[in-house]
Amino acid sequence: MSVFVTRRIPQVGLDRLREHGIEFEIGQPDDERPLARSSLLAGVRRHEVLLSLLTERIDREVLAANPRLRGVSNMAVGVDNIDLVAARELGIPVGNTPDVLTSATADLTWALLLAAARRVVEAHAFMVAGRYDLWGPELLCGVDVGPGVTGRRKTLGIVGFGRIGAAVAQRARGFEMEVLASGTEASRARIDAAPDVEACRFEDLLERSDFVSVHVPLTEATRHMFGADAFRRMKRQAVFVNTSRGPVVDEAALATALTGGEIAAAGLDVYEHEPRMVPELRDLTNVVCLPHIGSATVDTRDRMATMAADNAVRFLTSAE
Repeated sequence: MSVFVTRRIPQVGLDRLREHGIEFEIGQPDDERPLARSSLLAGVRRHEVLLSLLTERIDREVLAANPRLRGVSNMAVGVDNIDLVAARELGIPVGNTPDVLTSATADLTWALLLAAARRVVEAHAFMVAGRYDLWGPELLCGVDVGPGVTGRRKTLGIVGFGRIGAAVAQRARGFEMEVLASGTEASRARIDAAPDVEACRFEDLLERSDFVSVHVPLTEATRHMFGADAFRRMKRQAVFVNTSRGPVVDEAALATALTGGEIAAAGLDVYEHEPRMVPELRDLTNVVCLPHIGSATVDTRDRMATMAADNAVRFLTSAE
């Protein structure tokens, strides 16, 4: 029994495989380099279970490369990197790591929201560049997240109200915010059950919100749901945050909206063509860009690695 681990995962996951006497091979031990496609295919052919990361495209060619493949364990909540139709047709089960990263991603959403609203990254760059010579009353002014001196409660619009969206809404209470939420029919019961959250049409949410936070899965229906029209509907002082999946956003349209003042700022943890982002975003001071670290706490990543290893063990042992 053996597992092909596409790239290095936290040690606790590897230790879990060893505890069960399962051999494994790590395809790419360098954290900053991708796994070559040829190496992925070769690794799948040598082992009975594939433990993948979201950085690998697990398509029909990969799934069919080994007729002895017993399962794919994806160390991620999403499985949009896997051809689920092909997996079902080939009878290959797919596992993921749900629920575990809700809190970490919700916290990072708020870190991005606050950093973009209060120009934290821009202020840090200003300071370390030695430009702070004298305090001034208009130096790096941002926007209030709480009621502020005007007393006006700000409105947070949450697009997609699954576990992470609900956790983001829960944290908004500390800032005395009005919370709007839009989502699928399946999420309507969750929205209705959430205290102080108003269900809202997507278009109305964009027009009413001071902050818009995205938490939808990537599907054909959500791809580019944030394009030029969506950004035009938003307030000029609005802050946009995306910690879901990059292709939900048309990045060129976002760059245009930020450059033209259609919205005030953005915070991004994911990208349309990850790891690349459109060059126009790189030069803007009103966008905070992070390298997909929504779940990047030690405890969360350790738990994800353990769950992925446990899924791999089940695939191997259930077929015995």
